[in-house]
Amino acid sequence: MAAYLVELIEAAGGVVWRRSPATGQIEVLVVHRPKYDDWSLPKGKLEAGETHEAGAVREVEEETGLVVALGPELAATSYRDSQDRPKVVRYWAMEAVGGQFAPNREVDAVRWARVGEAARLLSYDRDRDVLASLGR
Repeated sequence: MAAYLVELIEAAGGVVWRRSPATGQIEVLVVHRPKYDDWSLPKGKLEAGETHEAGAVREVEEETGLVVALGPELAATSYRDSQDRPKVVRYWAMEAVGGQFAPNREVDAVRWARVGEAARLLSYDRDRDVLASLGR
């Protein structure tokens, strides 16, 4: 019987935050992915030779159009992807410092929400756990 190695998928993303222009309260960004019809945190697979930090910043900008300042590392998640491969995603807090969202092939909508509302919008418990780690 042959043993097969299953490649670990490494990914990175962010909990993007800002102070609301209207209230000054903290808001976080959630993204809608039409492929899965879900609300999630921006994230994606690392490119060859890319660090997790660089991948997180790149993926957030690609998916949201936002320029971010990298903050502290948050909780990580691990699960099996849609092809049943093991996947680990590392996340960072990221302050939005510029840019603007435009719909793209991966993300068709974004929403800024207070943390409690964002937790209710998110489709996966694992994303809620990451969001909860923002306040720690």
